[in-house]
Amino acid sequence: MLSNQILHKTAQDIREITGFDCAIWDMQGLCLVRTNENLTEYELQIQDFRDDEEEPDEMILDEMGMFRIYEDSDPTYILMLKGNADGMELAGRMGASQLRNLLYAYKERMDKNRFIQNLLLDNLLLVDIYNRAKKLHIETSVKRVVYIIETKYEKDTNALETVRSIFAGKTKDFITAVDEKNIILVKEVKPGTDIKEIEKIAKNIADTLNAEFYVKVSIGIGTVVDNIKDLARSYKEAQVALEVGKIFENERNVNSYENLGI
Repeated sequence: MLSNQILHKTAQDIREITGFDCAIWDMQGLCLVRTNENLTEYELQIQDFRDDEEEPDEMILDEMGMFRIYEDSDPTYILMLKGNADGMELAGRMGASQLRNLLYAYKERMDKNRFIQNLLLDNLLLVDIYNRAKKLHIETSVKRVVYIIETKYEKDTNALETVRSIFAGKTKDFITAVDEKNIILVKEVKPGTDIKEIEKIAKNIADTLNAEFYVKVSIGIGTVVDNIKDLARSYKEAQVALEVGKIFENERNVNSYENLGI
């Protein structure tokens, strides 16, 4: 399921591009987002459209249009448009296509997220690592390093989203979490990148979180690995760097395994 923030922006975009007021309903009959408060008055029509499996996946009624949105083969949302019927069918199909694409992208991201989590926790057989990486279109033989970003508070979703925004354009980097407190960044690095550049990235993350939320973080960094199968090692090294840094380098908020002298 998409977040309400994404659904809200999508509904606003549909309204601005097509001129039709727009609402998105879930399959339990709840109106998730709308561009006009009056659209909730159509709850009964939405429920009838949802429950009648013999109805087509799109229906235009006077100045109202309804379109089923599927994720794989499962109905997930109903897109509703309100306005002059001229052009509504095309506008609804375009809006439905946009929602389907967003659902596909979200599912792909979640699949990659679960893969990276299991990879870091060393829960995968070697053959599974390569097979799933190929299926998810993740390169296996590139240099990567693991950062563990420990926040002060558990379930700090603001910090997680901020880290994601910092690397939003970096499609080969992964931001995930395996517990309630730590954010994990798996970052691809260019050959020849030295530890100073790697630590500079961590300092930028720490400075950004501190500036935006006054959140003090501690960051542990593993060593650079050449193959995806070795990311679990870099993750464990980042854990060691984080814990040792708290004891012996408590004035520093960024500590790398390479500089521990182990």
